[in-house]
Amino acid sequence: MLNEALTALAAAGGAGVVQAASTDAWATLRQQIARLLGRGDSERERVELERLDRTASVLGSAAASEIELLRVRQEASWQARFEALLESLDDREQEAAAASLQLALQQLDGMGSQASQSWTGNIDMHADASGSSKVYQVGQGNLNISGS
Repeated sequence: MLNEALTALAAAGGAGVVQAASTDAWATLRQQIARLLGRGDSERERVELERLDRTASVLGSAAASEIELLRVRQEASWQARFEALLESLDDREQEAAAASLQLALQQLDGMGSQASQSWTGNIDMHADASGSSKVYQVGQGNLNISGS
């Protein structure tokens, strides 16, 4: 079972994939996510690239009346994939994978990402006083997960 901070990072990852699908950051994020989920296996990486492309296609061809539902479904699907990956790893590998996911999400920061984070190591959780986001102490930095 993942701790709350890694679950939040997985949720940010799901939101990031969906958000990036229609932006200039897509090509870069797509490669980084496929590499992360492929874990060094070129065939698994190819399968992940196909999944990512299906996500972009589904979102890109959706009718306006169904886009929000599809976005929510896709975010949940990618969150579940990230959670499954993180749960399957030992502590050291988990930290490295979380850092890789964080790095991939940082590509979106300049584009109004729903997730703004910094990842540098161990995680301690606490709530933001405003209640609008959760702030997780991460080593010397913070992992801020906020919705928009």
